[in-house]
Amino acid sequence: GGGFAPRVAAPVPTRRIVVRAYGGADVLQAENGEAPGPASGEVRIRQRAIGVNYIDVYLRRGWMPALLPLGHGGAGLGMEAAGSVIDVGDGVSGLLPGDRVGYLGPVPGAYCSVRTVPAAWAVRLPAAIEDDVAAATLLKGVTADYLLRDLGHVGPGTRILVHAAAGGVGLLVCSWAASLGATVVGTVSSEAKARVAREHGCRHVIVTADYRFADAVERACGGADVIVD
Repeated sequence: GGGFAPRVAAPVPTRRIVVRAYGGADVLQAENGEAPGPASGEVRIRQRAIGVNYIDVYLRRGWMPALLPLGHGGAGLGMEAAGSVIDVGDGVSGLLPGDRVGYLGPVPGAYCSVRTVPAAWAVRLPAAIEDDVAAATLLKGVTADYLLRDLGHVGPGTRILVHAAAGGVGLLVCSWAASLGATVVGTVSSEAKARVAREHGCRHVIVTADYRFADAVERACGGADVIVD
């Protein structure tokens, strides 16, 4: 009379990278574990590509301990990955086993071979988007979208100054802002990086090792409406 309990899939093996102490790259440890079956609203993903971002380095060094507390058993790194859905939990719609997906979440732990995450983190990937491109671009792309559209309201005529213009987020912001009709000014630390920034839509590139840029920005376009650091 009580009905049936929801079916829960058995755990499957996963290989993961964990840290048990903050520090350099030598604190990264590989170990075997299990990815639990997806609960309601979750998907389990077999990962083929994992994004590496500067936030991973910050977490590993202990600069953001609230986001990476080192409890018993250590903690995992990584905010994004791409792969295929193994199975889905109750209440999940729009995703099926076998679907290629990318995901981005607020909780680290993507450095693994199989991971169970909330379905709301995941998006289906178009056939034209390779796994490595999705895993390397999703977090940076969402960041660029937020900076340009939600925060900066960048459009034709906007003067935008992008620091670290040749970095991952910087290149996306420069090329996207240029396509929106903005005047893009960027700072970089070397001539080699300046060439990369120019190739990605940065009209005025300032090479500076000590972040002295104000006068150069004024000469280039009379100032900046939006600054991305």
